[in-house]
Amino acid sequence: MILNPIEGRWYYKDKPYFGYSVTYHTNGTLTEKLGYVNGKREGVARTWSDKGVLRVESFYKHNRLDGEYKTWWDNSESSSQSHYENGVKQGIEKEWYPNGQLAKQRQLVNGKENGLQKAWLKNGTLYVNYEAKNGRIFGMKRANSCYKLENEVIKRDNKI
Repeated sequence: MILNPIEGRWYYKDKPYFGYSVTYHTNGTLTEKLGYVNGKREGVARTWSDKGVLRVESFYKHNRLDGEYKTWWDNSESSSQSHYENGVKQGIEKEWYPNGQLAKQRQLVNGKENGLQKAWLKNGTLYVNYEAKNGRIFGMKRANSCYKLENEVIKRDNKI
């Protein structure tokens, strides 16, 4: 298959590709399975480790990420989970340590942090806790207590 970078479309024998592309690790186990419709990524895409552990599962619509995006550690524990709409992250994004402990939780709107953002150490201690609005941080990243914004207006030198 050959990618036409201008069109963002994959071709096979001079025609837009329909079907799945499948690749394998050198040990013969499945590496990746990707779906294509009319030369563009479509449907479920999965990637496995050389030990056969599912590492990534994502969904495409019209060549863009659309839907759940999940990753796993080699021990099969969840590594991350996020949601895409038309290629942009939306909603809650979570990341975990290999032991299953929650590491990070972000709230996103149009790919930007929006709302309460948190992160934890491996022992479960909260170490990042701040509020964001349209990608801008309000509060200190390492503050132990950061509450919701009471007022979205910021004044400097008595000017808005």
